[in-house]
Amino acid sequence: MRKILIIGVGAGDPAQITIQAIEALNRADVFFIPDKGAEKSGLRQQRLKICDRYLKSAAHRFVEYKTPSRAKTPDYKADVAAWHEAIAATFEALFARELTEDQCGAFLVWGDPALYDSTLRIVETLHARGAVTFDYEIIPGISSVQALAAQHKIALNRIGEPVHITTGRKLRENVPENADSVVVMLDGEESFAALDDEDLEIFWGANIGCPEQALASGRLGDVKDRIKELRAKVRAAAGWVMDVYLLRKPMR
Repeated sequence: MRKILIIGVGAGDPAQITIQAIEALNRADVFFIPDKGAEKSGLRQQRLKICDRYLKSAAHRFVEYKTPSRAKTPDYKADVAAWHEAIAATFEALFARELTEDQCGAFLVWGDPALYDSTLRIVETLHARGAVTFDYEIIPGISSVQALAAQHKIALNRIGEPVHITTGRKLRENVPENADSVVVMLDGEESFAALDDEDLEIFWGANIGCPEQALASGRLGDVKDRIKELRAKVRAAAGWVMDVYLLRKPMR
């Protein structure tokens, strides 16, 4: 039976790859590499760099696929559902065309597959449909959230307090009032800059572990403009930017 591996490859630094992930890479016959256009070609190169570093033989193939674009209408959930369905159709065709019954295919997922990534959910959907039969396995990775905390030398939570993980879109809708520490991912709109409470502490990082990595921290009102500048510089240097940050109420 076909096998699909969904491998978490860390937040950008090839040294973050776990031994389990290295072993999984070397089990794969085919690597499915997303093509997100020239603007994000650096992401493709980073994946290939990981493979070049850890693959022990040349007995594998790289298969690129075009990633469908997501519509952006006021109905966000409907847009995502349609987008995931288009990706599912792409994956289903790839599995049928590129893998024989006894071969293993792999996706290299940024960070950890269980945290704000759609690959696992889409593969689960295809597995349940059964049009193409396969088994699948998840290999966890170091998330950008963990890498952020390590780079800033902080714990994500204060003693006995929870951590709330959300997205930039959700943060714009509603800032969690009772959350002591809020981790924000997928914030392409720089939502931190629009927050009313400028006394919040922010610990921010972009492309963590990559050569163009940028970090900033401090009182939100003091550093938000600097973060916007750094974010633009990272995008210009790499062609893409993935940032994550922790917001925390100051100690009283």
